[in-house]
Amino acid sequence: MSRTKLFSATEVGGLNLKNRIVIAPMCQYSADDGKTTDWHLMHLGNLALSGAGLLIIEATAVSPEGRISYGDVGLYSDECESALGRTLEGIRRWSDTPIAIQLAHAGRKASTEVPWKGGHQLAPQHSNGWQTISPSALPFAAQDNAPVAMDKSELQRIRDAFAEASRRSARLGLDAVQIHGAHGYLLHQFLSPISNQRDDEYGGSLENRMRFPLEVFDAVREAFPADRPVSVRVSATDWVESGWEIEQTIAFAKALESRGCSAIHVSSGGLDPRQHIPIGPSYQVPLARAVKAAVGIPVVAVGLITDFEQAEAIVSTGDADLIALARAVLYDPRWPWHAAAHFGESIDAAPQFLRCQPHQLRDLFTRPT
Repeated sequence: MSRTKLFSATEVGGLNLKNRIVIAPMCQYSADDGKTTDWHLMHLGNLALSGAGLLIIEATAVSPEGRISYGDVGLYSDECESALGRTLEGIRRWSDTPIAIQLAHAGRKASTEVPWKGGHQLAPQHSNGWQTISPSALPFAAQDNAPVAMDKSELQRIRDAFAEASRRSARLGLDAVQIHGAHGYLLHQFLSPISNQRDDEYGGSLENRMRFPLEVFDAVREAFPADRPVSVRVSATDWVESGWEIEQTIAFAKALESRGCSAIHVSSGGLDPRQHIPIGPSYQVPLARAVKAAVGIPVVAVGLITDFEQAEAIVSTGDADLIALARAVLYDPRWPWHAAAHFGESIDAAPQFLRCQPHQLRDLFTRPT
């Protein structure tokens, strides 16, 4: 029996997790024309040996123009699928950590330079740029190239692309799919009245603005095996007046739950440069708490969760069911080990690592059977 909630087992949509620690999807901007590379094998392989309960692959574009940058991973071709298959084969040879994938489309925030070269948007005529699309022809920033407003044929094409990427995910044996509906990317652009100013059935009222994201969820849920979970990541607020906010997020979460969504991963922001985010430890946890109070499916909290006691408090008080780590686990890929040591818990470790167990923590590692 675990001493803590953080290290207790849980279940999400039929997927059994050994603890409540999730490694959130983190873009690496290191793909080759949408294909994963040796960087991803090293990066994800390292994190798959961390002891976390679930590892989620970075935002993976369902179509080429849906990539945030030319360095983003995609799952829109046989070549992309083959490359990711090679990455997964290498990881699974040495780790049994469940692996999910986040499927995404960047919409008007696509066609950018990689972050360490400035991250600015690249014009369509740039060698590494392309024309972006969005619900409405409104750029993210004033200096950006305006996106093309999607017509009905484009809506169908993107729905189909999400479904096809889900089928590819199933063929690769991925344990779960997460749909990216956060951080100002395409599905979030449909949800927010700031970026969605359509006058058809996909714009205007909350029901209309939720329509396309829900259609995408339905397409993914139908395409991905019924015995494997599909979750959604949301931005619970735009942090901008008259934008998307928590009450609308709750309505969206309820609609997703009614359609068979397995979990809601609660983040925030990313839609508008005017956002004013009150950043601090656990700053997004109240948003997760509000969603959890309204739905019966698991809720994942994320955002400046770095301390072991902080993480335990979030799940033990019921603010969320799981916590997700991103930059904290990049800085310390053994964060779950160190948390287990702090609480006197045991955690799985590869047999190759067993000899590194500190003498005073001789019960830290679970012995292989």
